Amino acid sequence: MRFAKMHGLGNNYVYVNLLEEPLAEDMLATLAVRVSNVSTGIGSDGLITIGSSEIADVRMRIFNADGSEGQNCGNGLRCVGKYAYEKGMVSKDTLSVETKGGLMHLTLHLEASGRYVDEVTVDMGEPRLRRADLPVLGGPSEEIALGDTILVDDDAYTFTGVSMGNPHAVIFVPDVKDVDVALIGPQIEHHERFPERVNVEFVSVKDPAELDFRVWERGSGITQACGTGACAAVVSTVLTGQTKRGQEVVVHLLGGDLRIRWDEDGHVYMRGAAAWICEGVWAHDQLAGLVL
Repeated sequence: MRFAKMHGLGNNYVYVNLLEEPLAEDMLATLAVRVSNVSTGIGSDGLITIGSSEIADVRMRIFNADGSEGQNCGNGLRCVGKYAYEKGMVSKDTLSVETKGGLMHLTLHLEASGRYVDEVTVDMGEPRLRRADLPVLGGPSEEIALGDTILVDDDAYTFTGVSMGNPHAVIFVPDVKDVDVALIGPQIEHHERFPERVNVEFVSVKDPAELDFRVWERGSGITQACGTGACAAVVSTVLTGQTKRGQEVVVHLLGGDLRIRWDEDGHVYMRGAAAWICEGVWAHDQLAGLVL
């Protein structure tokens, strides 16, 4: 199986071009688990496939390291944009991507030669703020989960619920460095109030234009970066009055920085880097029945 490995600020996935490498549809979850394994696979946060779409330039599907399918992935979107342009799937600097979480629009920022993509701006669309959008149980489903509390080991955590095509619980803390993400994150992800599980973000507001950020991703655990989570963090900062709509905010993640704004048009825009790690061929007996 031919593959590419790419990362957006350290958030790394194995990418497979379905136009060149057809895979068994019903085995993608199994394949994601196998390629993600660092000892017997390739090693990654999951699997992303790039294929044809009837409504967009390309279609992206994302599978987490545990095999669960995600609805959206901001870092993955930027890498898909870079892949599609540099591999000649598209020849323009704007493109649309079909995801399970909706139709996304990308603007590619090219290097001087015009051959390579330096950064990508993603129009992430409008955040979805109703409890039913996550979903989160407790309280009227049509209302925003703003200032809700959740108990973990008798400790109460206040969160804001935001869906950016996938669900996020954003928790503001004095200093993200003091949070035991590996302990608290999975307990909130699997909490009974989140019937479909949730991504968990811990955010410290340094000033209205700068956030520190750590994340526990649903199905993947601690990762270097989460694009949709960073967008949710900025939305939550606006909702709680800690910054203003239209303000560009720099979000510091373990893997680097993203520049995000929740604009006056209601859409969230995210700009950041995308990078190649390697390309190769995975030849393994675990592929039996997965590659057509």
